[in-house]
Amino acid sequence: MARAAADLPYTVLGKARLILEAFQIDDITLSLTEISRISGVPKASVHRVAQELVDWGVLERDAHGYRLGMRLFELGSRVPRIRVLRETVHPYISSLQTTTKETVHLAVLEGLEVLFVEKETGFTQSPKPSRVAGRTHLHCSATGKVLLAFSPPQVLEACIERGLVRMTPRTITSGSVLRQKIQEVRERGYAIEQEELAKGYMAVAVPIIGDDRVGLGAISICAPTFRADLPRYLASLNLVRKQIAARQGLHPRADTA
Repeated sequence: MARAAADLPYTVLGKARLILEAFQIDDITLSLTEISRISGVPKASVHRVAQELVDWGVLERDAHGYRLGMRLFELGSRVPRIRVLRETVHPYISSLQTTTKETVHLAVLEGLEVLFVEKETGFTQSPKPSRVAGRTHLHCSATGKVLLAFSPPQVLEACIERGLVRMTPRTITSGSVLRQKIQEVRERGYAIEQEELAKGYMAVAVPIIGDDRVGLGAISICAPTFRADLPRYLASLNLVRKQIAARQGLHPRADTA
């Protein structure tokens, strides 16, 4: 939805941000008119700023309009927090997928959302829709519950204050219930969601803990409920969690052994 003109940032950087954020994860190409409508930036400004972004390489032109450029991928790949985490965890993600034959995610906290930074899935699977650089809710995903449990308490409160969107009939929409569930995740060291985010799917996740005992990220296994094997998934995740902790020189929680 276009922003009101009064809300527009009248700096080049502000307009560039709105133009780039007009592209959603499924968008390949947007026309100048579409970018203007979505961003709220006038067409003349879109045309002028977009040309500068094309020159920089963060946008590209094609016969149908504009698309995100390779320069964005290059810059994004340099982000230390994500780059180091992915390099450390990727071999274990691949191993989990090979062992369980299910979809495996690596996710981090980004604002008040889950951001997927790695995904492994088999060719014959029909996984719950998700993708690298995709986002989902904190309150009704296994990765999200883990990230809430091992983040500062104000993150959980901000999540509740923003509102708990109902995704399925099983989604938690009560703040008091969510606080109780997150406390249980802290105590046992893992999170489970069963058809809270999407009907027909479940997931289990464990945290990757940093030296300061704060969660760096979460690893999850997602599977259709009809074939889910929770004890096996949890055993595999706990083994990987310990291996990652040992590689980092960390000490796994005794109560999640």
